[in-house]
Amino acid sequence: MARDPKRDGRRAPRRESTLRRRPAYRDSLPTILVVCGARNTEPAYLRGLLRAVDNRAVDVRVKVCPQDPVSVVRHAAGERRRAGDHYSHAWCVLDVDDFAHLDEALRLAHSEGIDVALSNPCFELWLLLHFRDHRAPVDGFRQAERHLVPHHRGYSKAADRFAFDLYREAWPQAVERARALAKPGEEHKRNPSTAMWRLVEHIVPAYPQT
Repeated sequence: MARDPKRDGRRAPRRESTLRRRPAYRDSLPTILVVCGARNTEPAYLRGLLRAVDNRAVDVRVKVCPQDPVSVVRHAAGERRRAGDHYSHAWCVLDVDDFAHLDEALRLAHSEGIDVALSNPCFELWLLLHFRDHRAPVDGFRQAERHLVPHHRGYSKAADRFAFDLYREAWPQAVERARALAKPGEEHKRNPSTAMWRLVEHIVPAYPQT
């Protein structure tokens, strides 16, 4: 027999309520492994950038392996393999400098599906691009350092502390300047050039829309 309507006009609930809740669900963040081939400057810069942009859409793990490029790539491949499917992408931050066997490192990275943020001749070129455009060839680390010091007084690759505040506002300009120096993947042929802009765009994916 049908129920009579309630006096206040409310209808009876069509379904019985339940106290069961849906299980919690959250998409996991893309996790990016970055292995730096230097002990101080590169990891300090990246950690400073990550704090500055505070991009919560990705989870970036910065590791250090201060060895030759082949060893750095092998280290990154081993880290990713041991982590199973934890990392969605892996990068190595390398310099051309005077390293032998760079071609072997690039071939290994390609075969392992690892991206390389290669600076030619060195990471200090990427830092310099935060302050000004630079398109003339750079004769190694010492010359790059001389170009950088007027903008970053007291700069030292061996320093334990890195003044990221000097770079905080200018990294978008460095991306644009670096992008103009070489085609992606041809940084090892072009001095000066740096692929750091591709890594930065990867870990700050909102950048092109800002």
